Amino acid sequence: MNIRQFNQKMDQRIKNVEKEVEKRMVRSVELVRGHAVKNIARGSKSGTTRQLYNPKRTHTSSAPGEFPASDTGFLVSSITTDVDVEGTTVVGKIVASAPYAPHLEFGTTNMQARPFMQPSLESQSRRIEKIFAEGKLVK
Repeated sequence: MNIRQFNQKMDQRIKNVEKEVEKRMVRSVELVRGHAVKNIARGSKSGTTRQLYNPKRTHTSSAPGEFPASDTGFLVSSITTDVDVEGTTVVGKIVASAPYAPHLEFGTTNMQARPFMQPSLESQSRRIEKIFAEGKLVK
């Protein structure tokens, strides 16, 4: 084997690793997104209940520290994922584009936080580590 052939083999191995990392990053961001969506959309919340109009409905909000309560489903539908390969770096992104998403995640001067992204990431961290360990990409 000459140097050129060796370099070609090494380049191919690197590309295979990059593709594997990207594939596992996609699985990881979807796992976190799914956890956030499930916990926003599911079941009862323990905040205040009030009558809303247009359309007329009853809504129970989340209490501080709980996942936000879904009302129209807009927050859930605004949560998207993206994986970008920038050189040899793979970046996974989970974005909640609803204008009020940061207010829920971090709170405001008038409202305590109802975080959903950070708790979802933290709760799935071991599974994400396992996803990458299965590919022998981390120990």
